[in-house]
Amino acid sequence: MSVKCEVSSVNGTDDKHPAVEAEPLVEPAAAQLPATVKPQPSHPVIEHHPPGRRTVWTRRVAVLALIGGGIGFLFWQAHRAPAIPAWIVYGNGRLEADPIDIDTKFAGRIAELRADEGDKVVAGQVLAVMDTRDLAQTLKKQQAQTGQAQKVVEETQASLEQARSSTILAQQEMDRAQTLLAQGWTTKEVYDQRTQALDSARALQTAADHRVTEAQKALQAAQHDAMVTQVNIDDNTLVAPKDGRIEYRIANVGEVLPAGGKVFTMLDTAYVYMDVYLPTLAADKVKVGADARIVLDAFPDRPIPSKVSYLASQAQFTPKMVETRNDRDKLMFRVRVKIDPDLARAHADAVRSGLPGMAYVNTDPAQPWPSQLQGRETQGNKE
Repeated sequence: MSVKCEVSSVNGTDDKHPAVEAEPLVEPAAAQLPATVKPQPSHPVIEHHPPGRRTVWTRRVAVLALIGGGIGFLFWQAHRAPAIPAWIVYGNGRLEADPIDIDTKFAGRIAELRADEGDKVVAGQVLAVMDTRDLAQTLKKQQAQTGQAQKVVEETQASLEQARSSTILAQQEMDRAQTLLAQGWTTKEVYDQRTQALDSARALQTAADHRVTEAQKALQAAQHDAMVTQVNIDDNTLVAPKDGRIEYRIANVGEVLPAGGKVFTMLDTAYVYMDVYLPTLAADKVKVGADARIVLDAFPDRPIPSKVSYLASQAQFTPKMVETRNDRDKLMFRVRVKIDPDLARAHADAVRSGLPGMAYVNTDPAQPWPSQLQGRETQGNKE
Protein backbone atom coordinates (compact mmCIF):
# COMPACT_ATOMS: atom_id res chain seq x y z
CA MET A 1 0.00 0.00 0.00
CA SER A 2 1.41 3.44 -0.99
CA VAL A 3 1.06 6.57 1.16
CA LYS A 4 1.02 9.95 -0.48
CA CYS A 5 2.24 13.04 1.45
CA GLU A 6 1.89 16.62 0.43
CA VAL A 7 4.76 18.95 1.07
CA SER A 8 3.70 22.31 2.37
CA SER A 9 5.70 25.40 2.15
CA VAL A 10 8.02 26.48 4.83
CA ASN A 11 6.07 29.62 5.60
CA GLY A 12 2.97 27.62 6.14
CA THR A 13 1.17 29.34 3.11
CA ASP A 14 0.27 27.90 -0.13
CA ASP A 15 2.96 28.29 -2.73
CA LYS A 16 2.10 29.46 -6.12
CA HIS A 17 3.93 26.72 -7.68
CA PRO A 18 1.88 23.68 -8.02
CA ALA A 19 2.38 21.03 -5.51
CA VAL A 20 4.85 18.41 -6.46
CA GLU A 21 4.10 14.91 -5.46
CA ALA A 22 7.07 13.46 -3.69
CA GLU A 23 8.22 9.85 -4.16
CA PRO A 24 7.20 7.49 -1.44
CA LEU A 25 9.75 7.46 1.36
CA VAL A 26 8.64 4.22 2.99
CA GLU A 27 10.23 0.97 1.70
CA PRO A 28 8.23 -2.18 1.51
CA ALA A 29 8.19 -4.19 4.65
CA ALA A 30 10.02 -6.99 2.98
CA ALA A 31 13.00 -4.81 2.26
CA GLN A 32 13.43 -3.61 5.81
CA LEU A 33 16.56 -4.89 7.65
CA PRO A 34 16.09 -6.85 10.79
CA ALA A 35 17.16 -5.57 14.09
CA THR A 36 20.78 -5.96 15.00
CA VAL A 37 21.50 -9.39 16.67
CA LYS A 38 24.61 -10.23 18.60
CA PRO A 39 26.64 -13.02 16.94
CA GLN A 40 26.48 -16.37 18.79
CA PRO A 41 29.52 -18.74 19.01
CA SER A 42 29.34 -21.58 16.45
CA HIS A 43 29.39 -25.26 17.57
CA PRO A 44 30.71 -28.24 15.53
CA VAL A 45 28.02 -30.22 13.95
CA ILE A 46 28.39 -34.02 14.60
CA GLU A 47 26.62 -36.31 12.24
CA HIS A 48 25.64 -39.71 13.63
CA HIS A 49 25.61 -42.55 11.12
CA PRO A 50 24.54 -46.11 11.86
CA PRO A 51 27.49 -48.56 12.27
CA GLY A 52 28.52 -50.35 9.09
CA ARG A 53 28.29 -54.11 8.58
CA ARG A 54 32.11 -54.52 8.47
CA THR A 55 32.55 -52.79 11.82
CA VAL A 56 29.96 -55.02 13.46
CA TRP A 57 31.62 -58.22 12.19
CA THR A 58 35.05 -56.98 13.24
CA ARG A 59 33.82 -56.48 16.78
CA ARG A 60 32.20 -59.89 16.83
CA VAL A 61 35.35 -61.61 15.59
CA ALA A 62 37.44 -59.82 18.20
CA VAL A 63 35.10 -60.93 20.98
CA LEU A 64 35.10 -64.52 19.74
CA ALA A 65 38.89 -64.48 19.51
CA LEU A 66 39.17 -63.31 23.10
CA ILE A 67 36.76 -65.99 24.27
CA GLY A 68 38.55 -68.70 22.30
CA GLY A 69 41.94 -67.59 23.57
CA GLY A 70 40.70 -67.72 27.14
CA ILE A 71 39.26 -71.21 26.69
CA GLY A 72 42.45 -72.42 25.01
CA PHE A 73 44.59 -71.02 27.81
CA LEU A 74 42.46 -72.74 30.44
CA PHE A 75 42.62 -76.02 28.48
CA TRP A 76 46.41 -75.74 28.16
CA GLN A 77 46.75 -75.06 31.86
CA ALA A 78 44.67 -78.12 32.67
CA HIS A 79 46.39 -80.52 30.25
CA ARG A 80 49.98 -79.33 29.97
CA ALA A 81 52.65 -81.87 30.91
CA PRO A 82 54.38 -81.49 34.24
CA ALA A 83 57.85 -80.05 34.28
CA ILE A 84 60.80 -82.42 33.64
CA PRO A 85 63.14 -82.77 36.65
CA ALA A 86 66.70 -81.49 36.38
CA TRP A 87 68.23 -84.99 36.62
CA ILE A 88 66.52 -86.10 33.41
CA VAL A 89 67.97 -85.09 30.04
CA TYR A 90 66.12 -85.61 26.82
CA GLY A 91 66.22 -85.16 23.08
CA ASN A 92 64.06 -86.00 20.11
CA GLY A 93 64.66 -88.55 17.39
CA ARG A 94 63.03 -91.35 15.42
CA LEU A 95 62.45 -94.95 16.35
CA GLU A 96 64.63 -97.25 14.28
CA ALA A 97 65.09 -101.01 13.89
CA ASP A 98 68.36 -102.56 12.75
CA PRO A 99 68.09 -103.06 8.95
CA ILE A 100 69.34 -106.27 7.32
CA ASP A 101 69.90 -106.54 3.56
CA ILE A 102 69.01 -109.84 1.90
CA ASP A 103 71.51 -110.02 -0.98
CA THR A 104 72.55 -112.57 -3.58
CA LYS A 105 75.92 -114.25 -3.21
CA PHE A 106 76.30 -114.98 -6.91
CA ALA A 107 75.05 -113.45 -10.10
CA GLY A 108 71.85 -115.06 -11.25
CA ARG A 109 68.18 -114.81 -12.09
CA ILE A 110 65.41 -114.70 -9.50
CA ALA A 111 63.26 -117.79 -9.92
CA GLU A 112 60.82 -117.37 -7.04
CA LEU A 113 59.84 -114.87 -4.33
CA ARG A 114 58.16 -116.18 -1.20
CA ALA A 115 57.77 -112.94 0.80
CA ASP A 116 56.63 -109.38 0.25
CA GLU A 117 56.76 -106.01 1.98
CA GLY A 118 55.25 -105.97 5.43
CA ASP A 119 55.45 -109.74 5.94
CA LYS A 120 56.60 -110.95 9.32
CA VAL A 121 59.32 -113.61 8.92
CA VAL A 122 61.20 -115.93 11.22
CA ALA A 123 64.83 -117.03 11.20
CA GLY A 124 65.51 -119.64 8.51
CA GLN A 125 62.39 -118.88 6.49
CA VAL A 126 62.92 -119.04 2.71
CA LEU A 127 62.38 -115.60 1.18
CA ALA A 128 63.58 -116.07 -2.42
CA VAL A 129 65.00 -118.78 -4.68
CA MET A 130 67.51 -118.12 -7.46
CA ASP A 131 67.77 -120.07 -10.70
CA THR A 132 70.33 -122.84 -10.02
CA ARG A 133 69.87 -125.16 -13.01
CA ASP A 134 73.47 -124.70 -14.13
CA LEU A 135 74.76 -125.41 -10.65
CA ALA A 136 72.53 -128.47 -10.44
CA GLN A 137 74.11 -129.88 -13.61
CA THR A 138 77.58 -129.14 -12.28
CA LEU A 139 76.69 -130.93 -9.07
CA LYS A 140 75.59 -134.01 -10.98
CA LYS A 141 78.87 -134.06 -12.89
CA GLN A 142 80.88 -133.76 -9.70
CA GLN A 143 78.84 -136.48 -8.05
CA ALA A 144 79.64 -138.74 -11.00
CA GLN A 145 83.32 -137.90 -10.66
CA THR A 146 83.06 -138.68 -6.99
CA GLY A 147 81.65 -142.09 -7.79
CA GLN A 148 84.44 -142.71 -10.26
CA ALA A 149 87.05 -141.71 -7.69
CA GLN A 150 85.44 -144.07 -5.23
CA LYS A 151 85.88 -146.93 -7.71
CA VAL A 152 89.55 -146.05 -8.14
CA VAL A 153 90.01 -146.14 -4.39
CA GLU A 154 88.44 -149.57 -4.24
CA GLU A 155 90.72 -150.83 -7.04
CA THR A 156 93.84 -149.50 -5.38
CA GLN A 157 92.80 -151.01 -2.10
CA ALA A 158 92.42 -154.37 -3.84
CA SER A 159 95.90 -153.99 -5.37
CA LEU A 160 97.23 -153.15 -1.95
CA GLU A 161 95.73 -156.30 -0.49
CA GLN A 162 97.30 -158.33 -3.31
CA ALA A 163 100.67 -156.71 -2.66
CA ARG A 164 100.38 -157.48 1.02
CA SER A 165 99.65 -161.13 0.24
CA SER A 166 102.65 -161.30 -2.08
CA THR A 167 104.81 -159.78 0.61
CA ILE A 168 103.61 -162.34 3.16
CA LEU A 169 104.35 -165.20 0.75
CA ALA A 170 107.78 -163.82 -0.10
CA GLN A 171 108.52 -163.46 3.59
CA GLN A 172 107.54 -167.08 4.23
CA GLU A 173 109.64 -168.39 1.32
CA MET A 174 112.61 -166.37 2.49
CA ASP A 175 112.23 -167.76 6.02
CA ARG A 176 112.13 -171.35 4.69
CA ALA A 177 115.14 -170.73 2.45
CA GLN A 178 117.04 -169.35 5.40
CA THR A 179 116.23 -172.46 7.48
CA LEU A 180 117.15 -174.83 4.70
CA LEU A 181 120.35 -172.91 4.08
CA ALA A 182 121.30 -173.28 7.71
CA GLN A 183 120.64 -177.06 7.47
CA GLY A 184 122.49 -177.35 4.16
CA TRP A 185 119.46 -178.38 2.17
CA THR A 186 119.51 -175.43 -0.20
CA THR A 187 122.03 -173.19 -1.81
CA LYS A 188 122.99 -169.59 -1.11
CA GLU A 189 121.70 -168.66 -4.55
CA VAL A 190 118.17 -169.78 -3.69
CA TYR A 191 118.33 -167.84 -0.44
CA ASP A 192 119.37 -164.69 -2.32
CA GLN A 193 116.53 -165.16 -4.79
CA ARG A 194 114.02 -165.43 -1.96
CA THR A 195 115.45 -162.31 -0.34
CA GLN A 196 115.14 -160.30 -3.56
CA ALA A 197 111.58 -161.53 -4.06
CA LEU A 198 110.71 -160.34 -0.57
CA ASP A 199 112.20 -156.93 -1.25
CA SER A 200 110.25 -156.64 -4.51
CA ALA A 201 106.99 -157.61 -2.80
CA ARG A 202 107.56 -155.04 -0.10
CA ALA A 203 108.25 -152.36 -2.76
CA LEU A 204 105.07 -153.27 -4.63
CA GLN A 205 103.12 -153.09 -1.37
CA THR A 206 104.51 -149.64 -0.65
CA ALA A 207 103.60 -148.46 -4.16
CA ALA A 208 100.10 -149.88 -3.81
CA ASP A 209 99.74 -148.13 -0.47
CA HIS A 210 100.70 -144.79 -2.09
CA ARG A 211 98.21 -145.36 -4.90
CA VAL A 212 95.47 -145.95 -2.35
CA THR A 213 96.38 -142.71 -0.59
CA GLU A 214 96.31 -140.78 -3.86
CA ALA A 215 92.98 -142.29 -4.84
CA GLN A 216 91.51 -141.40 -1.47
CA LYS A 217 92.70 -137.82 -1.82
CA ALA A 218 91.23 -137.62 -5.32
CA LEU A 219 87.98 -138.92 -3.89
CA GLN A 220 88.04 -136.31 -1.14
CA ALA A 221 88.71 -133.57 -3.71
CA ALA A 222 85.76 -134.70 -5.79
CA GLN A 223 83.58 -134.83 -2.70
CA HIS A 224 84.68 -131.31 -1.69
CA ASP A 225 83.88 -129.99 -5.15
CA ALA A 226 80.41 -131.47 -4.94
CA MET A 227 79.98 -130.05 -1.45
CA VAL A 228 81.04 -126.58 -2.62
CA THR A 229 78.55 -126.73 -5.46
CA GLN A 230 75.86 -127.85 -3.04
CA VAL A 231 76.73 -124.93 -0.73
CA ASN A 232 76.45 -122.54 -3.67
CA ILE A 233 73.05 -123.98 -4.50
CA ASP A 234 72.00 -123.55 -0.89
CA ASP A 235 73.31 -119.98 -0.87
CA ASN A 236 71.13 -119.23 -3.86
CA THR A 237 68.17 -119.91 -1.61
CA LEU A 238 67.80 -116.66 0.34
CA VAL A 239 66.60 -117.11 3.91
CA ALA A 240 65.87 -114.75 6.79
CA PRO A 241 68.84 -114.63 9.18
CA LYS A 242 66.68 -113.41 12.10
CA ASP A 243 63.12 -112.83 13.12
CA GLY A 244 61.80 -109.57 11.72
CA ARG A 245 59.66 -107.86 9.15
CA ILE A 246 60.21 -107.22 5.44
CA GLU A 247 60.50 -103.46 4.91
CA TYR A 248 61.33 -103.22 1.19
CA ARG A 249 61.25 -105.55 -1.83
CA ILE A 250 63.80 -104.24 -4.32
CA ALA A 251 63.75 -106.91 -7.08
CA ASN A 252 61.13 -109.03 -8.80
CA VAL A 253 60.85 -112.49 -10.30
CA GLY A 254 62.84 -112.90 -13.52
CA GLU A 255 65.31 -110.11 -12.87
CA VAL A 256 69.01 -110.90 -13.30
CA LEU A 257 71.07 -109.55 -10.43
CA PRO A 258 74.83 -109.27 -10.07
CA ALA A 259 76.73 -110.73 -7.16
CA GLY A 260 75.59 -108.84 -4.09
CA GLY A 261 72.33 -107.76 -5.69
CA LYS A 262 69.77 -106.67 -3.10
CA VAL A 263 66.42 -108.45 -3.07
CA PHE A 264 64.89 -107.51 0.31
CA THR A 265 65.55 -105.23 3.24
CA MET A 266 64.21 -106.53 6.52
CA LEU A 267 64.10 -105.05 10.01
CA ASP A 268 65.42 -106.84 13.06
CA THR A 269 62.50 -106.25 15.41
CA ALA A 270 64.60 -107.39 18.37
CA TYR A 271 67.07 -104.52 17.90
CA VAL A 272 64.99 -101.35 18.25
CA TYR A 273 66.56 -98.05 19.27
CA MET A 274 66.41 -94.26 19.03
CA ASP A 275 69.38 -91.99 18.38
CA VAL A 276 69.20 -88.56 20.01
CA TYR A 277 71.66 -85.70 20.09
CA LEU A 278 72.42 -84.00 23.38
CA PRO A 279 74.48 -80.87 24.09
CA THR A 280 77.74 -81.16 25.96
CA LEU A 281 76.39 -80.28 29.40
CA ALA A 282 73.65 -82.89 29.12
CA ALA A 283 75.80 -85.58 27.48
CA ASP A 284 78.41 -85.33 30.24
CA LYS A 285 75.84 -86.68 32.69
CA VAL A 286 74.87 -89.69 30.60
CA LYS A 287 76.48 -93.11 31.14
CA VAL A 288 76.21 -96.31 29.14
CA GLY A 289 73.64 -98.57 30.78
CA ALA A 290 71.65 -95.69 32.28
CA ASP A 291 67.91 -96.15 32.58
CA ALA A 292 65.89 -94.41 29.87
CA ARG A 293 62.40 -94.01 28.47
CA ILE A 294 61.18 -93.62 24.91
CA VAL A 295 57.93 -91.73 24.35
CA LEU A 296 56.54 -91.81 20.81
CA ASP A 297 54.38 -89.01 19.48
CA ALA A 298 51.81 -91.58 18.40
CA PHE A 299 51.60 -93.03 21.95
CA PRO A 300 52.36 -90.16 24.36
CA ASP A 301 50.91 -92.01 27.35
CA ARG A 302 52.99 -95.19 26.90
CA PRO A 303 56.63 -94.68 27.94
CA ILE A 304 58.82 -97.57 26.74
CA PRO A 305 61.53 -98.75 29.17
CA SER A 306 64.99 -98.77 27.59
CA LYS A 307 68.70 -98.42 28.28
CA VAL A 308 71.55 -96.27 26.98
CA SER A 309 73.62 -98.60 24.78
CA TYR A 310 76.00 -96.15 23.11
CA LEU A 311 77.51 -92.74 23.76
CA ALA A 312 79.66 -91.02 21.15
CA SER A 313 83.20 -90.36 22.33
CA GLN A 314 83.58 -87.29 20.12
CA ALA A 315 81.28 -84.37 19.46
CA GLN A 316 79.75 -84.07 16.04
CA PHE A 317 77.44 -81.84 14.08
CA THR A 318 73.76 -82.52 14.39
CA PRO A 319 72.31 -83.99 11.17
CA LYS A 320 69.79 -81.75 9.45
CA MET A 321 67.04 -84.33 9.72
CA VAL A 322 67.12 -84.17 13.53
CA GLU A 323 65.54 -81.20 15.27
CA THR A 324 67.10 -80.06 18.55
CA ARG A 325 66.43 -77.36 21.05
CA ASN A 326 69.84 -75.82 20.41
CA ASP A 327 71.19 -74.21 17.29
CA ARG A 328 72.15 -76.64 14.54
CA ASP A 329 75.65 -75.25 14.20
CA LYS A 330 76.58 -76.36 17.72
CA LEU A 331 78.37 -79.64 18.35
CA MET A 332 76.28 -82.40 19.87
CA PHE A 333 76.89 -85.93 21.17
CA ARG A 334 75.00 -88.87 19.72
CA VAL A 335 73.35 -91.08 22.31
CA ARG A 336 71.66 -94.36 21.44
CA VAL A 337 68.76 -95.52 23.61
CA LYS A 338 67.93 -99.17 23.00
CA ILE A 339 64.80 -101.09 23.94
CA ASP A 340 65.30 -104.42 25.73
CA PRO A 341 65.40 -107.17 23.04
CA ASP A 342 62.89 -109.38 24.87
CA LEU A 343 60.45 -106.48 25.20
CA ALA A 344 60.91 -105.50 21.56
CA ARG A 345 60.48 -109.09 20.43
CA ALA A 346 57.31 -109.45 22.48
CA HIS A 347 55.82 -106.35 20.80
CA ALA A 348 57.25 -106.94 17.34
CA ASP A 349 53.90 -106.25 15.69
CA ALA A 350 53.89 -102.69 17.07
CA VAL A 351 57.42 -101.82 15.91
CA ARG A 352 57.30 -99.11 13.23
CA SER A 353 60.55 -97.70 11.96
CA GLY A 354 60.63 -93.92 11.58
CA LEU A 355 58.10 -92.97 14.26
CA PRO A 356 59.13 -89.63 15.85
CA GLY A 357 59.35 -89.24 19.59
CA MET A 358 61.42 -88.25 22.60
CA ALA A 359 64.04 -90.15 24.57
CA TYR A 360 64.53 -89.36 28.26
CA VAL A 361 67.60 -90.46 30.25
CA ASN A 362 67.78 -90.58 34.03
CA THR A 363 71.24 -89.34 34.96
CA ASP A 364 70.78 -90.00 38.70
CA PRO A 365 69.82 -93.61 39.54
CA ALA A 366 68.84 -92.55 43.08
CA GLN A 367 66.12 -90.25 41.77
CA PRO A 368 62.73 -91.65 40.68
CA TRP A 369 61.05 -91.19 37.35
CA PRO A 370 58.23 -88.64 37.21
CA SER A 371 54.76 -90.11 36.99
CA GLN A 372 54.29 -89.26 33.31
CA LEU A 373 57.48 -91.18 32.40
CA GLN A 374 56.94 -94.29 34.46
CA GLY A 375 56.45 -97.33 32.28
CA ARG A 376 53.61 -99.76 32.70
CA GLU A 377 55.85 -102.20 34.58
CA THR A 378 56.95 -99.50 37.02
CA GLN A 379 53.42 -98.27 37.57
CA GLY A 380 52.23 -101.83 38.13
CA ASN A 381 54.87 -102.43 40.77
CA LYS A 382 54.06 -99.15 42.40
CA GLU A 383 50.39 -99.98 42.60
